[in-house]
Amino acid sequence: MSLETLWFIIIGVLWTGYFVLEGFDFGVGMSLPILGKGSDKADTDKRRRVLLNTIGPFWDGNEVWLLTAGGAMFAAFPAWYGTLFSGFYLALLLILVALIVRNMGFEYRHKRDSDAWRKGWDLCIMIGSLLPPLLLGVALTNIVAGVPITQDRHQEFIFTGNLFTLLNPLSLLGGLVFVGLSLTHGGHFIALKTAGQIRHDARAFATKAGLVTAVLAVVLLLWVGLKTGNVGSWITTAIAAVSLLAAIFFNTKGAEGKAFIGTTITWAMAVATYFLAIFPNVMPSTTDDRFNLTVENASSSHLTLQIMTGAALIFTPIALAYTAWNYWVFRRRISVEHIPGAVDPLKIQDEVDA
Repeated sequence: MSLETLWFIIIGVLWTGYFVLEGFDFGVGMSLPILGKGSDKADTDKRRRVLLNTIGPFWDGNEVWLLTAGGAMFAAFPAWYGTLFSGFYLALLLILVALIVRNMGFEYRHKRDSDAWRKGWDLCIMIGSLLPPLLLGVALTNIVAGVPITQDRHQEFIFTGNLFTLLNPLSLLGGLVFVGLSLTHGGHFIALKTAGQIRHDARAFATKAGLVTAVLAVVLLLWVGLKTGNVGSWITTAIAAVSLLAAIFFNTKGAEGKAFIGTTITWAMAVATYFLAIFPNVMPSTTDDRFNLTVENASSSHLTLQIMTGAALIFTPIALAYTAWNYWVFRRRISVEHIPGAVDPLKIQDEVDA
């Protein structure tokens, strides 16, 4: 196996890790208005705090996978990275802004005891959790389907489309599937991490979201398979479909752990389907096959890939060990009974100053 192929696989694994881990983060954020709705204002606030506390120890670490995937693309396949970020600039900018606003919501929501304050940041969290999976689904589906690419007089690959080129039926379906799978994955995670009524509500919500997602996902993966599929991608498509259906089944039986594993495998196989469907390309061109970006013509030098491989062998086990330890430490369930009443930090500061 060449180093170019190895790094194509590694980047696929990094994107898989991102969607598996950040996927349930997005699902939790999007579910705030549904699963966070209580019998009164106090109960609503406690339920939402429970939901946010389930991902509190994890969300910032999960985002590192996105940075690592982007950094690996930049270093291993600079032509792929450059063409992608120049052509998809507006979509990627919106993703970045959404993630920033979402993270601000996590950090600032509890800073004041005000309903209006919390509602504003809750809205930021919800929108910031919806746009990234939607736009990433659109972007990655476009990469698989192919985009208009040519070369300029300096033999540099350039994207010749625009934002509306990316908003085609197949890519929009991909965005919806990524959103639906995030909601389902997040529902399973909430059910796995909570106790009491929220747990039961999360299971019911995950079943409904999972059934809708299953229908959309089957259409999407069949569409992708018929367009650019091969034996490997058809196998992963079948595994993804079976895993999602199994996850829905286990969720209805109250086996949240098995349901979460099921959607984890679904995410992994869905991303694998995308990467297998385009290999050996990294970004196919709809203009002419001569302008396809491949693992060969888009890669860095052999020395660069050798250095990256050595660094990956050292630091990847450390990152995985820390991630596993973090999830183990914060493995217990929580419920509204564990949430104290809201306290205004500004009032506390005034009392301290007095």
